[in-house]
Amino acid sequence: MPKVYIKTYGCQMNERDTEQVARMFTEGGYTVTGDETEADAILVNTCSVRDQAEQKALGKMNKMGKIRRTKPHVVYGFMGCMAQSRGSELFASIPHLDVVVGTQKYHKVFSYVDEILKRRLELRMDQPEHSLRGENVCDVEEEAGSQNTIRDHITKARQVSAFVSIMQGCNMRCSFCIVPDTRGRERGRPMEDIVDEVKRLVDQGVKEVNLLGQIVNLYGRTEFPIVGGKSPFVQLLEKVHQVEGLERIRFVSPHPIGFRDDLIQAFAELPKLCSHIHFPMQSGSDRILRLMKRPYRHEKFVEICEKMKAVRPDLAITTDIIVGFPSETEEDFQATLDTVRQVEFANAFIFRYSKRRNTPAAEMDEQIEETVKEERNQILLQAVNEICIRQHAALVGSTAQILCEGLSRYNDQRLSGRTSQNRIVVFEGDVERWMGQMLEVKVDSSTGFTLYGTPSQS
Repeated sequence: MPKVYIKTYGCQMNERDTEQVARMFTEGGYTVTGDETEADAILVNTCSVRDQAEQKALGKMNKMGKIRRTKPHVVYGFMGCMAQSRGSELFASIPHLDVVVGTQKYHKVFSYVDEILKRRLELRMDQPEHSLRGENVCDVEEEAGSQNTIRDHITKARQVSAFVSIMQGCNMRCSFCIVPDTRGRERGRPMEDIVDEVKRLVDQGVKEVNLLGQIVNLYGRTEFPIVGGKSPFVQLLEKVHQVEGLERIRFVSPHPIGFRDDLIQAFAELPKLCSHIHFPMQSGSDRILRLMKRPYRHEKFVEICEKMKAVRPDLAITTDIIVGFPSETEEDFQATLDTVRQVEFANAFIFRYSKRRNTPAAEMDEQIEETVKEERNQILLQAVNEICIRQHAALVGSTAQILCEGLSRYNDQRLSGRTSQNRIVVFEGDVERWMGQMLEVKVDSSTGFTLYGTPSQS
């Protein structure tokens, strides 16, 4: 039985795409392995939003090329946003690469790889350098209906949560981002297909789903009508909420544009909707937001946050922030820092701006020095950490409801789960008894970033 190794870099969307590809390989008779040295096919899936992910992926693929010295039949492939962006030029920089597959062709990765591998194994090559000629495959073309191909899962025993892709693409043109070029325009899946997928997951024991979209709250705006004043995304939330056996709903990532009152009201009316939202701000400076081509202002962003907290007082808001965007002044940076403290984000992913080719921001004047970016990054990180530590300390002595996910990531003698606000709680207990269960836990202490508690149940 052949084995496939898949390494993923980037966001939750990439993880979900990888899961779909892995499912196709298992259905085709392959075993998914975590050890690249024993694999017959090696795939890397990465995004292009940030340079760091690209460089890690390229480094990993180059390093794994040495496996071919002892296993000349191994098939190497890149898939995802970087594959879409760079296309056939990747073959020049990575001589051992065989397959490059873009974001709308995940469903074809298996057939491309399997065909090459079978041919190589049948040839039983004595001269691999001769037999490998002319086998490169590059498929980065658009394909209608590709959003409907990310629908299958590989669920583990007693799996608690799962990602569900509801759309592909993005129509926005943020000046720092290449996603519209790598994932295409917005394309939503049919609502009933999504609901059926959620039902299948619940039947397999999943208690929580996380709906994925590049701008998830704009789901279906070009395919489905507004009904009763509710957007297609809110209509979808209501349908998923009706699935029996489902305990929790999350979604990622929304955009301030299109974040209407009907979605805010959903936090008041849908109890399964978790008290957490990841809401990318990017900057607290109106001038920088304009340069980023983010069509909202600081005041509007804060207003939406306040409205959500008004209908769901226990809501935790996390965010994305870019520091060191071209021409960012100390005044601009201070506006971002002030907004972090005003909104009191539960956490923030802070990124130093990096040039992405074929984006307007890469050509802007007044690029910021790396030392300045790092300094601002550390200042923001400290502010976010102080808020997180204070919020966690205030929870000591309270009772929280968590969904037990299994063994703690860092201590297999303990269990861990997440609150509705997406906060991690570590506790002692029997994994066989508690995994996948909703529990009431008394919060006993906090390290600042992790909560520790005791289940109320005996």
